[in-house]
Amino acid sequence: MFRDRQEAGQKLGASLEALQLKDPVVLALPRGGVPIAAEVAKVLQAPMDLVIVRKVGAPGNPELAVAAIVDGDPPDVVLNREIVEAYALDDGALRVLIAQERPELERRRALYRGKEPPQSVAGKTVIVVDDGAATGTTMKVAIRALKRRSPRKIIVALPVAPPETVDELAQEADLTICLNQPARFRALSYYYGNFPQLSDNDVLDVMAQLRQDRHPAFERRSSGTNAASKSRHEAGT
Repeated sequence: MFRDRQEAGQKLGASLEALQLKDPVVLALPRGGVPIAAEVAKVLQAPMDLVIVRKVGAPGNPELAVAAIVDGDPPDVVLNREIVEAYALDDGALRVLIAQERPELERRRALYRGKEPPQSVAGKTVIVVDDGAATGTTMKVAIRALKRRSPRKIIVALPVAPPETVDELAQEADLTICLNQPARFRALSYYYGNFPQLSDNDVLDVMAQLRQDRHPAFERRSSGTNAASKSRHEAGT
């Protein structure tokens, strides 16, 4: 379906451009959504930022999310109330679990963004981008957190996802655009000719290239460039 993430982003960008969106802001889910979102942002000439989500695992079962923390100022905590009730977690227990995950959220924020402030989404048309979605869980958490930040509307943009996931996301967002909805969904890599696993450094490379190209995402953020460069150096690039 797609040669690589860049081509997927260009095709998504073309679909979104046709909508003539008012005040768009593109937000990427790291890591896979970043190169796709960058292409969308180029097509739309729109600001781009990251939406960083950290899962909070259940006691003794870290793969089962009782909550998620979404980076912001301040960060948003989105609870999975069904799981919270199943584990009979009170407010104190939840605070402990959430506190355990905050350092990793802060690490990722410092690495990816340095001291640059997050892009404001108040009154904007927010486009949340990933390279695909199987269950859409992370995307749902991001949407729910972003709704608290007073956007004009929220649009989900995906190259590929199963129809049932698209339907679920459509109930969360104002609009969901998915270019390919295979009835029998396979591993995400099946839908790309070239689909490498991305590292933190790959994310930093994409963001650095946008700065170098003087993309609108960074025209107002020059004060954060030195901090981001320092983070890049510490990452080993």
